[in-house]
Amino acid sequence: MRAAVAGVGYTAFSRDSGRSVLSLATEACRRAVDDAGLDVAAVDGIASFRVMDDSVPAQAVATTLALPGLRFSVDADMGGQAPCYLVWLAAMAVETGRARNVLVYRALNGRSGARVGTMRFGGMGAQFRYPIGYDAYMMYVAMWAQRFVYETGQGEEDLAAVAVAQRAYAVDNDRAVRRRPLTLQDYLAAPHVVHPFRADDCTVEVDGACAVLVTSLEQARDLRHPPAVVASGAYRAGPRPGLDIGDHALWDDYTRNYTSHLRDDLFGAAGLTPGDVQVAQIYDCFTSTVLIGLEGLGLCERGGSGAFVRSGATTLAGRLPTNTHGGLLSEGYLHGMNTVGEAVLQVQGRGGSRQAARHEVAAVTSGALMDGSALILTADR
Repeated sequence: MRAAVAGVGYTAFSRDSGRSVLSLATEACRRAVDDAGLDVAAVDGIASFRVMDDSVPAQAVATTLALPGLRFSVDADMGGQAPCYLVWLAAMAVETGRARNVLVYRALNGRSGARVGTMRFGGMGAQFRYPIGYDAYMMYVAMWAQRFVYETGQGEEDLAAVAVAQRAYAVDNDRAVRRRPLTLQDYLAAPHVVHPFRADDCTVEVDGACAVLVTSLEQARDLRHPPAVVASGAYRAGPRPGLDIGDHALWDDYTRNYTSHLRDDLFGAAGLTPGDVQVAQIYDCFTSTVLIGLEGLGLCERGGSGAFVRSGATTLAGRLPTNTHGGLLSEGYLHGMNTVGEAVLQVQGRGGSRQAARHEVAAVTSGALMDGSALILTADR
């Protein structure tokens, strides 16, 4: 018995939902179950994650959904590393018979409520970070980005290419919060917020929720949409992954992140190679993580990610459509749950005007720096 994602559910994304996080989570989960064509009473597993208590527990959502009982429940203390990881765990639960149908969701008021961009992250390294003003997540990723572009011989136009390409997708995405067309000239005219990032290099924080339903491949074949088969999953934290969220002082190479460490596991388990990937959804809290992820997964050559994007390779007409929803940069920052959702829609052929012509193999990642996860989703072949 293999596992597949059978349904995807979203709420609207906004800057002020005016609703509770529990209400958002419940709506997205119901929509995912309805999208699959399943009765909510058949759900017996639920999983989610929180950053600094910005969301609601899985069991609370199970209660509002009136689920008759749970066989599988996970609340992960993780951030953007979690979506692929939790879908992979849900798939393993289904494959081993520990659960039949599992909802994986992310819900938060990430703009009107607790904003990651303004959170104060504690931990053992905080006593050293905060006195010197090194106190925002944007700064942590910017340090990696600056070293990455320097060491690989890339620059601001390579970062810009990601923002411009993804905004073009967002223009055609009704869910996206940023839909104003973006040109290279627009990008370069904006001031830096933390070097090398400008505002368009940074994710847009939103209120909202997204959920997916994981079930057996056998059952998915009888449901409403073609299955998005979970062909493989992987999680890796490289050596010395830090004492807390802001501690990367002992990381060996700022030009590589977790994607370089999990690549062989991910493709090996799926029996595929990077060259088999037809569509990619790469975690993009910042533009640099797309470039690092493309290189880390072996989807383009080392040091060539910027040129790859600038060539048009990541557009619908290119050989690897990437972040076809506009990404977290433009659709909205749900810590990558919507990145997984978009991968599912693409594999199922439900991308609408943003549908990739070739979509039988999708790679999707979750996470930015030292640890993270990834999935290979495939059509039912």
